[in-house]
Amino acid sequence: MLPPKKSAAPTKTDNQKDKPEPKPTPSDTPAVKKSIAVHKRLKWIFFKPEHVSRKKWLLLDGIIVLLIGLGTVGSYYIFRHFTNLPKQAVTARPAPKPPKPTTEPSRLTGVQVATELNQRPVTGIIIENSPDARPQSGLKDAGVIFEAIAEGGITRFLALYQEAQPDYIGPIRSARPYYLDWLLPFDAALAHVGGSPDALQQIRALGIKDLDQFANSGAYSRVNSRYAPHNVYSDFGRIDELEKKKGFTSSTFTAFARKTEQPNAQPTARSLDFNVSAFLYNPHYDYDAPSNTYKRSQAGRPHVDERSGSQLSPKVVVALVMSYGYASDGRHSVYTTTGSGAMYVFQDGTVTQGTWQKADRKAQFTFSDTNGAPLKFNPGQTWVSVLSNSASVSYKP
Repeated sequence: MLPPKKSAAPTKTDNQKDKPEPKPTPSDTPAVKKSIAVHKRLKWIFFKPEHVSRKKWLLLDGIIVLLIGLGTVGSYYIFRHFTNLPKQAVTARPAPKPPKPTTEPSRLTGVQVATELNQRPVTGIIIENSPDARPQSGLKDAGVIFEAIAEGGITRFLALYQEAQPDYIGPIRSARPYYLDWLLPFDAALAHVGGSPDALQQIRALGIKDLDQFANSGAYSRVNSRYAPHNVYSDFGRIDELEKKKGFTSSTFTAFARKTEQPNAQPTARSLDFNVSAFLYNPHYDYDAPSNTYKRSQAGRPHVDERSGSQLSPKVVVALVMSYGYASDGRHSVYTTTGSGAMYVFQDGTVTQGTWQKADRKAQFTFSDTNGAPLKFNPGQTWVSVLSNSASVSYKP
């Protein structure tokens, strides 16, 4: 059997031969078709087709075109407005001010203290140094201490305080004229238990801020652990109250010039000895490198504070050479406290020789080295020993 014949492919007529296929019109593009569909949908939503006349269709078309035009124009102007805004200059904010410092160098010692402590008045207190007065209380807190002979070879201290306010100080003893010369430049009040006739007369004549125990007994007390006259003590609670009552609330003074500590890597003055009077009263100092201080001893043992037991350790030790003698009574000491003389400054493990000068009783000391340059001290406690000659000073590396 023969396979079925395939049907012949349809043949083009003459009219169909080589006729180009129609190109799609713009309305046939997908985007246009979609837009028309949306348009018709909007018409159907707002106007039911069966109730809409041709005029209404045209009206709707116009509204839609108008809305589109307004939206386009509005968008354009909004865009122009925000893109053409004037650029505002950016002002740099000032850097925040650093906080005010809460401390400042003490006017008396040069160490950093709270600002309000620097407004306190300076107070001088006469403290005894006889063997019966040892160990004393409050010396470790003093900013500046002057050491000299009272009488009979027994030394006595003038201790000056400002920021420190110890609550137990003593034994407190009587005043001498030369202590007044060292007190006056600091515009300080003086706490004491009486004094020599000359000292008491000069306290009145010089207008010194007087805190004598005999006139202000409420600010002092006698302790039972020691016998008179080595048992008078006070504290800064009572001293401050007494000074306020008397109006001694400030001090105007020029202090010793201070510098930054610079410990010497190879100390040249480690061991100091001053021949102030005799063995029981002559001070000895040992340099302590870790603290950059001089640890004080006397009578062959450490000089300590009574309550804390800590050894007295000034940052600066000064030896002033002043002419020494006796008053007309042949008993009380006399020092030539004005003019000039030799001096030795021990600090940072070294010694500097120089000269002290003091124009008059109320003038502050000025210190200079052998070249005439000002001598400055480390911040901290400064202990000044007054000696009769340069041979009384010895030191070892």
